[in-house]
Amino acid sequence: MDLFNPNNFILIGIIASICAGTATGLGSLPIFFTKKVSDRTLDAMLGFSAGVMLAATSFSLIIPSIEHAGGGVKGVTITALGILFGAIFLDLVDKFSPHMHTIAGSEGRKSTLSKVWLFVIAITIHNFPEGLAVGVGFGSGDIANGVSLAIGIGLQNMPEGLAVALPLLREGYSRRKAFTIALLTGLVEPIGGLFGISIVQVAQPILPLGLAFAAGAMLFVISDEIIPETHSRGFQRIATYGVIIGFVIMMVLDNTLG
Repeated sequence: MDLFNPNNFILIGIIASICAGTATGLGSLPIFFTKKVSDRTLDAMLGFSAGVMLAATSFSLIIPSIEHAGGGVKGVTITALGILFGAIFLDLVDKFSPHMHTIAGSEGRKSTLSKVWLFVIAITIHNFPEGLAVGVGFGSGDIANGVSLAIGIGLQNMPEGLAVALPLLREGYSRRKAFTIALLTGLVEPIGGLFGISIVQVAQPILPLGLAFAAGAMLFVISDEIIPETHSRGFQRIATYGVIIGFVIMMVLDNTLG
């Protein structure tokens, strides 16, 4: 089998979503060398992550969604609906799944799980739409767009991996166990990727909605979680520059690779 044959875009998409997900583990590797990462540095990295997600949402999901929907008023309307559906879906998942955020504290249904595991669940929930985005990108048959999405998602997963691993260390987990858990939170992305590829292949006409749905879910994560987190410890200015740098880098990647 020729892996790089364009006709194998489904297999390539699955492999790409796995690689993007494992970047979460790669991002947690600094814990093997230090237990201390300054809040300033972490906020800058998470800001970068938000910027990458924002650019990926804009250039790799929303614009293609409008184009695949036919452009004009029709294209914008379908895309707007998909964005709203995606945001509402993730909001409902956020409300009804037991998890914990650094700022907002415990959310969703009550649970007897430890706060660390509730935090891990929160990261896992938010990784699903990222995998979905990669899967839908490849499911459209546009390998270049899918590759740029996978690279962007992988880049923004790295700070998230560190953000997962550090609290685990503080709770007394070993470095190896913290790394393993961070890696596993990213491996939900291939599940989202497979779902995204499958659904647009089974029902190709819903491709624009699928792209916009993933965009809405990612926008929800950016605004509801990542940006508030980066503005909670007094380093919002450096985090803002992180957003801008991440956005610019992803914009360049998308428009050169895609």
